[in-house]
Amino acid sequence: MSDISHTLRIAQNPEADALLGRSPLAALVGMLLDQRIPMEWAFTGPYTLATRMGTDDLDAREIAAYDPEAFVGLFTEKPAIHRYPASMAQRVQQLCQYLVEKYDGDAAAVWEGVGSGTEVLRRLNALPGFGRQKAQIFLALLGKRLGVRPDGWREAAGHYGDEGSYRSAADITGPESLSKVRAFKQEAKQAAKTGAAGKESP
Repeated sequence: MSDISHTLRIAQNPEADALLGRSPLAALVGMLLDQRIPMEWAFTGPYTLATRMGTDDLDAREIAAYDPEAFVGLFTEKPAIHRYPASMAQRVQQLCQYLVEKYDGDAAAVWEGVGSGTEVLRRLNALPGFGRQKAQIFLALLGKRLGVRPDGWREAAGHYGDEGSYRSAADITGPESLSKVRAFKQEAKQAAKTGAAGKESP
């Protein structure tokens, strides 16, 4: 299990970012929660969860074995950890159960010692709640922010691996880059709407 701590600035909260930097599981959970809510909210989620569990870290075995109803309660407690707290609680628990089954509860084992970016992407894509896009973003996060750079990681991460880009959580180093990533997402969303409208036009 990795004991190397890295500095992240995604949550824009020192304690939450510190947890993301030292806990591979927290980083994975933050990425899982990064769906239909602001990135800072998503990546603060692991810290909020750890606090409510009475710990300073997250443990996949503990979460996997947690009473499902009580675990949902941790997410729905005000302020809620996610816009869809019950369903996301279930997804986090499913992720941890998978990690226990496949990786002995060690989140870092998903990527540590893996020789190619393609294989890391395949492993990430197989995680519950991770589709290809989320897997590529997390692979880019590993390479750009967490020092995990297997051969071909940039190519496997697609455009999210591009150097100097501002596309995703992988590119956030502070408030300024967060604003750039948010602007990129808004532009992409607007372009998608425009494209859809164009297809509907006669």
